[in-house]
Amino acid sequence: MKIIHTINEWRQLRRTLPNSLSLGFVPTMGNLHPGHASLFATSRQENDHTIASIFINPTQFNQPDDFTHYPRTLDADLALLADNGVDYCLVPDEQAMYADNYRYQLQETVHSLHLEGAQRPGHFTGVLTVVMKLLNLVKPQRAYFGEKDYQQFQLIRDMVAAFFMDIDIKVCPTIREASGLAYSSRNSRLNDQQRQLADQFAAIFHQALPQEQLITALNEIGITVEYIDEYENRRFAAVKIGDVRLIDNYPLNKMTGVPGIL
Repeated sequence: MKIIHTINEWRQLRRTLPNSLSLGFVPTMGNLHPGHASLFATSRQENDHTIASIFINPTQFNQPDDFTHYPRTLDADLALLADNGVDYCLVPDEQAMYADNYRYQLQETVHSLHLEGAQRPGHFTGVLTVVMKLLNLVKPQRAYFGEKDYQQFQLIRDMVAAFFMDIDIKVCPTIREASGLAYSSRNSRLNDQQRQLADQFAAIFHQALPQEQLITALNEIGITVEYIDEYENRRFAAVKIGDVRLIDNYPLNKMTGVPGIL
């Protein structure tokens, strides 16, 4: 695997890649886990080359402490990428990515304002801005995102369509631990007691119960619910366990309105 630390180095390398070979892209913020590995595997199956990026994007953190505490595990991440057959890893620095000091921003004005957008003002502006920058740099044929961040996937997919970008935005299934908890970089911040609560969150959230009953059940065991809501035949949740924020979602059966594959 070739590791690229500067944008200019990547641009020079990108020019050498034949147009006849497809390039799959997985943007990440590091602290990689099996959920990321599934994206790399899918990209490798569908493309001639796969590139990942590792960039902890400061503009999408609406809470400074969340950015400060985000796990930074670059050596382990690079080892995982190499083990998973990724061809290139782009590791740009903040100064290069935001040479304009974030003067230019990409905003969405409708679907980014509910669910995560309502709880985290400015979050999706940071996400869309950095993803647009990365897509313009990498110039992939396909880019891969996890279903766990489904609202993010939808916004990125629609952004690419709105700007006539010739990139296929692919969503891949959420990968879960044995307890049903979705793999997340934030899971590593949970202590033993919080981890037990996180497993209980996963078990309760996936029960076929009305939203109000789910919220009550989670509150009763000490989990703070930011929202459990349904949107476009999908159920979404965001909770806080201590100072660790977790999200999840799943499709609802169109006929019964309970968890299930559409």
